[in-house]
This record gives sequence, C-alpha cells and structure tokens, in this order.
Amino acid sequence: MNNEALFAMKFSRVFPLLIAKAERKGRSREEVYQVATWLTGYGAADLDRLLTSDLAYGDFFRNAPALNEKRRLIRGSICGVKVESIQEPLLQEIRYLDKLVDELAKGKPMDKILGE
Repeated sequence: MNNEALFAMKFSRVFPLLIAKAERKGRSREEVYQVATWLTGYGAADLDRLLTSDLAYGDFFRNAPALNEKRRLIRGSICGVKVESIQEPLLQEIRYLDKLVDELAKGKPMDKILGE
C-alpha cells in the first residue's frame, strides 16, 4: 500500500483494527486508548467522537493536539522497518502508534511501553 492510500484511509476503519489486534492478545480497548492518547494528546472522548467521523487517518495525526515529545524515543521494527529510520514524518507518526500497539499485543507492561 502506498503512503497516500494509508493517509487517506478513514480513522474509523483503521483504529478498530488496532483495538482488535490488542484484544486478540488479551489487552483491552482502554489500553489502546491509553497509548493513543499518550502519543497524540487526544482524550478518550475525542477518540470516541473521531470513530464516528469521516476523518482520514493521516489527518488524525496531522491534527493531533499534542504529539508527545517522548515519541521520538520509540524504537524497534514494524513491518520489518525500524520506526526511527522512517523518513516520511507522517508515516513515522503512524508507525509509532503501530509500534505501541505491537508492544501491547506482545504483553509488555504499560509503564515500559510509555517509558514511565
């Protein structure tokens, strides 16, 4: 999939897939919300509202109220690519969230995922 197609996908289509991935591994919707709010600055009510909107996935990140500065410390591979080496800024933001959800699905404790 090319980047523009990913950026244009609806948030309401992609985010539930992240939740389902975590839930299949015994994690909760609330934990996915927690990593998403940590990363983007949106609140849980914002996420609920956006899930009923036509917002594009790229715009979810472009419009994030407060991207967490600590996100730059996220390391590791997603889809075989190291997140820290991704050159396209918007794609990197998307992959940060993918990596956080991956860590949840692997059973990593929340304090380790968020670097607290």
